[in-house]
Amino acid sequence: MVFKLNDVSLLQSGAFIGGKQCESISGSRVDVMDPATSETIGSVPEMNGEDARRAIAAAEAAMTTWRTTTATVRSERLQAWHRHVIDSAEDLAQLITAECGKPLNESRGEVAYAASFLEWYAEEARRAYGAIIPPHQEDKRLLVIRQPIGVAAAITPWNFPAAMIL
Repeated sequence: MVFKLNDVSLLQSGAFIGGKQCESISGSRVDVMDPATSETIGSVPEMNGEDARRAIAAAEAAMTTWRTTTATVRSERLQAWHRHVIDSAEDLAQLITAECGKPLNESRGEVAYAASFLEWYAEEARRAYGAIIPPHQEDKRLLVIRQPIGVAAAITPWNFPAAMIL
């Protein structure tokens, strides 16, 4: 491995489901190659549809708690994540460069860009208030309540991995 991390705990080789690292149901793995050197820098679980359903079920279970978490606490958790990304920015940039072959400066920019999303989400989490909408009948009042409603699953491009994950 050409790069050296300050925090080696950032280099994980499992899928993160239900708050812990795990393998795919099939047990299959895929090598991760540095495109600049063709060196194998690690391997990750080869996930399939069944694994995706397992991840979605775990996320839905977590929604029970998240749904009742106050806006302030949600914001604090997102701010803590933002700080961790900023504190780990150089290591994360090294990992992106090794995995994707991007120039290091471009990877640094991507990490900063991705971290800015977390900062924005943290600030918006404080503003989870609703609204009163003018009604169509004078004896009615229409209220809008903003709250987490569920889990979304997506297939994303990997040309900006940090921005897609965060």
